[in-house]
Amino acid sequence: MHDPLGLYAPENRADPYPVLARLRREAPLYFAGNEGAGSFLVTRYADVAAGFRDARLSASRAEAMAKRLPPEVREWVAPVTSNLAHWILLRDPPDHTRLRSLLNQAFTPRLIEAWRPRIQQILGELLGAIEPGEVDLMAALAGPLPVLVIGDMLGLPPEDRHRLKACSDAIAGFFGATVMSQALLASARAAILELEDYFRKALAERRQTPRQELLSALAAAEEQGSVLSEQELLSTCTALLFGGHETTTNLIANTVYTLLRFPDQLQRLREEPGLLASTIEEVLRFECPVSRMGRVARVDFEWHGQQVKAGDRLFLSFAAANRDESQFPEPDRFDIARADNRHLGFSTGPHYCIGAALGRLEARLALEALLNFPRWELREQPAWLDNLTVRGPKSLRVALG
Repeated sequence: MHDPLGLYAPENRADPYPVLARLRREAPLYFAGNEGAGSFLVTRYADVAAGFRDARLSASRAEAMAKRLPPEVREWVAPVTSNLAHWILLRDPPDHTRLRSLLNQAFTPRLIEAWRPRIQQILGELLGAIEPGEVDLMAALAGPLPVLVIGDMLGLPPEDRHRLKACSDAIAGFFGATVMSQALLASARAAILELEDYFRKALAERRQTPRQELLSALAAAEEQGSVLSEQELLSTCTALLFGGHETTTNLIANTVYTLLRFPDQLQRLREEPGLLASTIEEVLRFECPVSRMGRVARVDFEWHGQQVKAGDRLFLSFAAANRDESQFPEPDRFDIARADNRHLGFSTGPHYCIGAALGRLEARLALEALLNFPRWELREQPAWLDNLTVRGPKSLRVALG
């Protein structure tokens, strides 16, 4: 990987923002490697926001992922790329539009708000299991809450959550790996095959005995023939599981960690609980749980004095854009009452995160519940995930008083 500034160096994992600030100033379109096709990082707010609406850029990049791999590996890993190729996140119109219109019905603000009592119930159960003293909040709360919620929405048994989370984590490793090892590929392939088999059996049950949950609604849409193909159905189930919890897990963890880093802001939140919602928005800006999102160039064009060729990959950096001083006054200051906070934490344009309302609600309710503990204390500095796309701590050891 071409990286003379050290953006991807392990020592910068905890704090990539100084290097990203330098890129915004000196190399807003940063050439980051040439592995069969060029790879660029886009860092300025205006460019990232425009990139999500740019017809020259395609969201359909599963094939580009496959091209990074040696030819002899591509066929073996085809179950992964075939599944990802049908994710709504990785589709262009008109397929993206068709899938989104179907899923929008399950993620309206009214329907999401109706999940509040159930989310609070799950939170109560998770917090009730925490013993006084030191706890890993990733394992005890931030990890299980979102996977239990999206599992409930899909209609999956709660006892399957460890299995489903392990599969989802393996896919996350494939998405943002700094080095694509054989072990990562094998894990992602096994996870996709396991999830497709799992959902194939669950969907067959729903066709026999429909229920009032999302999985039955998706099965019914597939039976109509013109709405979802079988592969789209399996891929959509996988994408909902992954998207429904991976981002929210890290949003919750990043919120707690960032408030611990800035105790004045934690104290202000305790004194002004009306700032709960804006706190979550500021974390989405300041320590976004998704660092970047990829696109593939459809055509040749010039941008910031560089030649982008059809097939090149461009990564639109949320982490850089959300700290752009041209958009946010004092961008490196964490301010839970920040006004006019038009961050890109949930993307923008046609691919704006379909589960944004659910993620916000879960994070707000989790933070509200944790604030009932009058004392938080960070017991050790967390190690960050070795991932270029997903940003969050591997663990978060905190003493709750």
